[in-house]
Amino acid sequence: MDKRIWIIANWKSNKTISEALEWLNQVGPKLQKRENIQVIVCPTFSCLPELKKEIQTHAYPIFLGSQDLSPFDKGAYTGEEPAELLKELVNFSIVGHSERREKFGETDEIVAEKVKQTSSSGIESIFCIQGVKTPIPADVKIAAYEPVFAIGTGTPDTPENAQKVALEINSKNPEVNVLYGGSVTSVNCASFVQQQNIKGLLIGKASLDPEEFLKIIENCAKV
Repeated sequence: MDKRIWIIANWKSNKTISEALEWLNQVGPKLQKRENIQVIVCPTFSCLPELKKEIQTHAYPIFLGSQDLSPFDKGAYTGEEPAELLKELVNFSIVGHSERREKFGETDEIVAEKVKQTSSSGIESIFCIQGVKTPIPADVKIAAYEPVFAIGTGTPDTPENAQKVALEINSKNPEVNVLYGGSVTSVNCASFVQQQNIKGLLIGKASLDPEEFLKIIENCAKV
């Protein structure tokens, strides 16, 4: 299949720095540099500097992303991580994940401000949507469809329905690369990326296991 496949690991609030480095040094040496596979790892903020150094030292074919960022620029915003500072460490940032919306009260307006911050700093948004009704800001080029019922439940959406959602999104936003996320495993991953309009995967729990993550990459590379 002649398309770039995005494989994105979202570790959420997991892994110490030493655990993150151990994972990286299990996965990194086994990764082949492929034109059609783009691997991105999104660890906790505390792990970003050390992982950045390790990736550069060994020239692993991995990009770093943050799991979130501030809707504000630099300044008096205690506890926030602005895009202008994060751009030294990451090329990507997850924006608008349903967990942020549900547990931290993020609205469409807040999420849109975060996209503005990524765009102005040169970071690429990985914009999470829960369905076709989620508004997608104009600057978004990567949108991850994550139905709430599938996140961490072990019950993914069907590849066929995910394709229908992706097709509808692309009918309105043709330049957007639509990814699928929600209970992705090495067993079901290929069935999603085989769909014409699904360009990759946003992976939560399965990405924490280095061997499982490598299997996902290998299985997707065969599609």
